[in-house]
Amino acid sequence: MDSIRKGFGDKKRIVVKVGSSTISHSTGKLNYQRIEHLVRELANLQNMGKEMILVTSGATNAGLAPLHLDHRPRNIREKQAIAAVGQGVLMHTYERFFSEYGQIVGQVLLTRMDSQDRSKFMNSRNTLLTMLDMGIIPIINENDVVAVDEYKIGDNDTLSAMVSGLVDADLLILLSDIDGLYTDNPKTHPEATIIPVVETIDKHIYEIAGDAGSAMGTGGMHTKIQAASIATAADVDMVIASGSEDGIISRIVAGEPVGTLFKAKEAPLHSKKRWLVSGSKATGTLHVDEGCRNAILAHGSSLLAVGIKSVSGMFHEGDIVNVEYDGLIIAKGITNYSSVHINAIKGLQSSAIPGVLGPDGIYEEVIHRDNLVALY
Repeated sequence: MDSIRKGFGDKKRIVVKVGSSTISHSTGKLNYQRIEHLVRELANLQNMGKEMILVTSGATNAGLAPLHLDHRPRNIREKQAIAAVGQGVLMHTYERFFSEYGQIVGQVLLTRMDSQDRSKFMNSRNTLLTMLDMGIIPIINENDVVAVDEYKIGDNDTLSAMVSGLVDADLLILLSDIDGLYTDNPKTHPEATIIPVVETIDKHIYEIAGDAGSAMGTGGMHTKIQAASIATAADVDMVIASGSEDGIISRIVAGEPVGTLFKAKEAPLHSKKRWLVSGSKATGTLHVDEGCRNAILAHGSSLLAVGIKSVSGMFHEGDIVNVEYDGLIIAKGITNYSSVHINAIKGLQSSAIPGVLGPDGIYEEVIHRDNLVALY
C-alpha cells in the first residue's frame, strides 16, 4: 500500500465516473463485458459497506444500435434525439446487471440549472443523500436530451466533480482511456512517465495535461484537471486511472498506487462555499495581480478593488464570478459590485470607492471572504 493512500480503505462515500470509451467498443456500441465487470466491482464494494455513486457517459453511444447507426452524429439535435433513446437502453443495461448482484439502482438526470440555483442544488443533494441512506446506488448522467452543455468537451468529468462536492464524497475516481497524468503526452513521447501524486494544481499541470481524448469519448485530460480542481477544493481526493483494467476500482480503494492521485485541500467548506465550488457557474471574470492572488490563496483574504487589473464579461451585483491570475482560475465568489462598477474602481484603494460610486459604493470588498472560495 502506498503511504500517501494509507487511509483509502476507510473512505466510505465513493463516486466513480466512466466515460463513453470505457463502456463502449471502438464501433461505438456498448461493451457489455466491460459494463458487467464495472457493475460487479461497484456491487461488491457496496456489499462491503461503501456508498457507491456512478456517473456515467454513454447515452448517445447506447442509442446507436437500436437506430442502426454506426457513428456518432455531429448535429446537436440528432445527438439529443439519439440520447433520448440511449438513456433508456443504458439505464436498463445497468439495472439488469446490478439486479443480478442484488443491488437497487436509481437514475438521476441532472442539468446545470439543478446546480446553478442554490435551492435546487440543496434539493439535489438531499435526494442523493436519501438514496444513499436507503442503500440505493445512484446512477447519474447529464440530461443529454435537454442539456446542450452535455456536448462540451469533458462535461461529465465536471459533472462527477460537482456530484462529489454535492454529496460530501470521500473519493472521486475518473476511469478513462488513459491511466493517469503523464509528464508529457505518452502517445508522442514514449519516454513520458506517469505522475503518481499531484499536491497542487497549478499552471504547469495544465500545460503538461495536453489532450488525451479518444475518438468515442468527448473528454480530454485538460477537463479532467479542471474536474480535479473542483473536487480537491471541495475536500475530495480524486484519482485518474485506466477504465480498461479489471479490478482497478478495488485496487484504488485498497490504497494501491495506481493512476494519478490529486490530493484534497483538506479544508472543510460550509454549504455556501461548497455550492460555489461544486455547482455554480460564473458569469464573468476578475483578473487580479500577484499580490491579490497571494492574499487570497495564502491568507484567505477578501478580494479588494486595488488588486483587480481588468474585468471580463457583463454581470450584476450578487452574481458569481471567477477570479483569475496568469490565465488560471484561482477562486470563485459572489461579487458585491457589477462589472460596470468594478471597471470604475479597479486598482483603487477601498477608501476611494465611495468617491467614485457615490451612494452605490457601500462595500469595502469587491468579494467578501465569506463569499469567496479558493480553488488552490
